[in-house]
Amino acid sequence: MAASGARNHDYHLVDPSPWPVLGAIGAFALALGLVAGFHGHGYLWSVPGLLIVLYTMISWWRDVIREAEHEGHHTPVVQLHLRYGMVMFIASEVMFFVAWFWAYFNAALYPTEAIGHVWPPATIQTFDPWELPFVNTLILLLSGTTVTWAHHALQQGDRKGLVQGLTLTVILGLLFTSCQAFEYSHAAFGFTDGIYASTFYMATGFHGFHVIVGTIFLIVCLVRAMKGHFTPDHHFGFEAAAWYWHFVDVVWLFLFCCIYWWGHGSAVAG
Repeated sequence: MAASGARNHDYHLVDPSPWPVLGAIGAFALALGLVAGFHGHGYLWSVPGLLIVLYTMISWWRDVIREAEHEGHHTPVVQLHLRYGMVMFIASEVMFFVAWFWAYFNAALYPTEAIGHVWPPATIQTFDPWELPFVNTLILLLSGTTVTWAHHALQQGDRKGLVQGLTLTVILGLLFTSCQAFEYSHAAFGFTDGIYASTFYMATGFHGFHVIVGTIFLIVCLVRAMKGHFTPDHHFGFEAAAWYWHFVDVVWLFLFCCIYWWGHGSAVAG
């Protein structure tokens, strides 16, 4: 007779966890703090909510890693469903950026009388796409090759190559963020300087945020790789990070071609 409570399936029935409730409380507190900041009461009110959210993220992901590495819950069936989840998440992110591209092209293809029926507006001094934006493009494309190198090294059981590839990818991600911060600090227009500035900063700014998230994702994978967590047949955590990073690369290519290159001083008539 089978032992009571023995698992006879390939699925992971998650134990009760405090993290969903705590994360919701933290997110609500963070939102209230940001609203208070928007109304001139200071952004310090958002700090407690932010700390709760960060603590929840770290603890929750720690538990997921523990379930995968030490408790054996991530069976092939569970890993397959995790892949489905990551694919759907990236699809939702694609639609998120579609909204910003839609806003940009809606303004660019049909420039209004308020901006002189031209795009970009004559009052805006745009960035030269072949200077820092092009350098950033090369940086991200190179980072895509290094993360692919790390993935292939992992599949071949080459731990040294995995660590080297991930290290270079993290360095390139940090370099990209630094270059974008430098670019923003030298911009000739601010966020509130019309529709061009608003769509430019929303699109490129959210992409920069995704680069930061992806870099953190890869740093965690690098630490796990050094600890020997990944094997050629069990490495979904790294695979998800690589997928996310390639998504970030592709979005930047569209940003560079559409906003920096196509939209640079071309005076598109309405």
